Amino acid sequence: MSFFNKVFASVGIGAAKVDTKLKKDRVMPGEEVRGIVEIRGGSTEQNIDDIYLSLHTTYIREADDKKYTATAQIDRFKLTQSFIIKENETKEIPFTFRLPLEMPLSMGRTKVWVSTGLDIKNAVDPSDKDYLTVVPNQLMHGVFNAISELGFRLREAECEQAPRHLRRNMPFVQEFEFVPASGPFRGRLDELEAIFYPNSENEIEVLMQVDRRARGLGGFLSEAMGTDETYVRMNIHASDLSSLKQKIQNTIGSYC
Repeated sequence: MSFFNKVFASVGIGAAKVDTKLKKDRVMPGEEVRGIVEIRGGSTEQNIDDIYLSLHTTYIREADDKKYTATAQIDRFKLTQSFIIKENETKEIPFTFRLPLEMPLSMGRTKVWVSTGLDIKNAVDPSDKDYLTVVPNQLMHGVFNAISELGFRLREAECEQAPRHLRRNMPFVQEFEFVPASGPFRGRLDELEAIFYPNSENEIEVLMQVDRRARGLGGFLSEAMGTDETYVRMNIHASDLSSLKQKIQNTIGSYC
């Protein structure tokens, strides 16, 4: 190995390359993700300190009365111990990990991705970025269907920085904003916002913000003071799916 090859490798020229291949890229929160990481050696032998996978999304955060887009690392997984990748050698490392139940859904402007990286001493970190499509699980799908059947239309879905009283394992929450386009709440509500807090694969807590439409002088005064918004918490189990529409309708109806 020449002196120049060693120098070039240390600054990322001729360094190892990494490519992650997912078995499937459409997954649900709590589901296993499977695939392989392929590492191809460069023009010289290199020591790989470790290989890691990390899950990321972006969210809106506020500072100094301005909004910014921030990147959040949701989880990180180490795949291997230190090893040597030889010149032009190819290695394949299989992996399996489970998505957190709190994983945001790929809806609205929310993007979710897996980053793969190699830790190589004194080298530019070669990495790979693969997007996931995170779809609702059975309970979430049931909630969305019930809200839709009540005449609501999804207007926006976005991850936003969570205030302390709404924060759990993540620095953000994903808010789903609905407007009553038809049905029993058209003309009675301005909007309905929902946040999911999964407790298990068979139970989910839904926090809903019911924004009542102002009616008359008292309604306008209530809206001006911000008291027209009510927070409602619901625990939903898999056994509730068959009667979920009626349960949500009764809950919302009691606040408007």
